[in-house]
Amino acid sequence: MSSRTVDMIYDFGSPNAYLARRVLNRIAARTGATVNVIPCLLGGIFKATGNQAPMLAFAGIKGKNEYEALELRRFVARHGFDAFRINPHFPVNTLLAMRGFVAAKRMGVGDAYLEAVETAMWETGRKMNDPEVFVATLNEAGLDGAAIAAATQDAAVKAELAANTEAAVARGAFGIPTFYVGEEMFFGKERLGQVEEELAKG
Repeated sequence: MSSRTVDMIYDFGSPNAYLARRVLNRIAARTGATVNVIPCLLGGIFKATGNQAPMLAFAGIKGKNEYEALELRRFVARHGFDAFRINPHFPVNTLLAMRGFVAAKRMGVGDAYLEAVETAMWETGRKMNDPEVFVATLNEAGLDGAAIAAATQDAAVKAELAANTEAAVARGAFGIPTFYVGEEMFFGKERLGQVEEELAKG
């Protein structure tokens, strides 16, 4: 069994991050690894690296985005993620949700927050950049939505999210989901098998 940690560069706006984290949790259970989910802004990573969303990057390539959608459906079916749905408001600005994640981690409720917001984004299709929807969703999950929403305006919370994003870029990340096992970097949900192999090295 491994005592190693997998760092996951994460933003709620990525459906692949939702899917990958769920598979990564299974890998962690098998290997004894710990998953450290690091909140970052995907838009900030894109801006810093000159990258862009696949739907834009591949827009001019015949069949490419259609194939990406096919691979997504195959991944969902393979892993039995029957509750997964593309958010009807996609793409959703996640600045509020990501600052909320930083705040929730500081409050000691990061795990519960992560589950609540992921479920709202990628299962029940909520518009999580709407402050009222955001607060209501957290309240329904047993969290203090108003307190977390207020904390998203804290200068320290804003600074931490920005610093996380800058650190991810400095570490080599150019998109999400990105994973690190020690110094080894893996990008994309398709590399989760390689992540597990790396963990197996102990």
